[in-house]
Amino acid sequence: MGAQGNPSAGGGVEKASYTTKFGSLDSFDKGGVELVNDDARHYAFSNVFEVASRSKPWEKVAVGKNMEYVLEAVRAEGVSEWRTAAHDEFAVCLDGEVTLDLVKLDASPLGEGSEGSIAIDGEPIGARMGRVYLKRGHQALLPAGAAYRFTATVTGVLLIQTIVGPDTQFRWAEICQTV
Repeated sequence: MGAQGNPSAGGGVEKASYTTKFGSLDSFDKGGVELVNDDARHYAFSNVFEVASRSKPWEKVAVGKNMEYVLEAVRAEGVSEWRTAAHDEFAVCLDGEVTLDLVKLDASPLGEGSEGSIAIDGEPIGARMGRVYLKRGHQALLPAGAAYRFTATVTGVLLIQTIVGPDTQFRWAEICQTV
């Protein structure tokens, strides 16, 4: 074979040629699962941007699940309600620009063994912790026991890693590729 194409013999390997294409609410390709030797029923595939494009503002739609943990696609539009959770959550901005406000709650509204996030009625009572500005690719921690609220002046998409909660929507039959 010679040195060309053999890295151990001092030759080079041709660099893969592809273009990364980032999706957005305005422009996405659904994609899909291509099976080689398996059954499509063993897999779930959904497109975060497609799910968000069909969702109501701030609706939390599960697009991935592993035991009690979920990834929720959220259409970021306008101002969200205040929420809190007994565990850390993470939010990744996939499209748009979103502001995150955080408050350290004086008293927790969470019940014993609470999982997932819950809505808070009215304004949270406690010390302001700060504000985070998120753009595409930025991630923010939503600390356990803190209240948080998102504001989006332009419609965007968040992906939230959390635990299944009372407001998590499961729409597998609507959003997943079946064959």
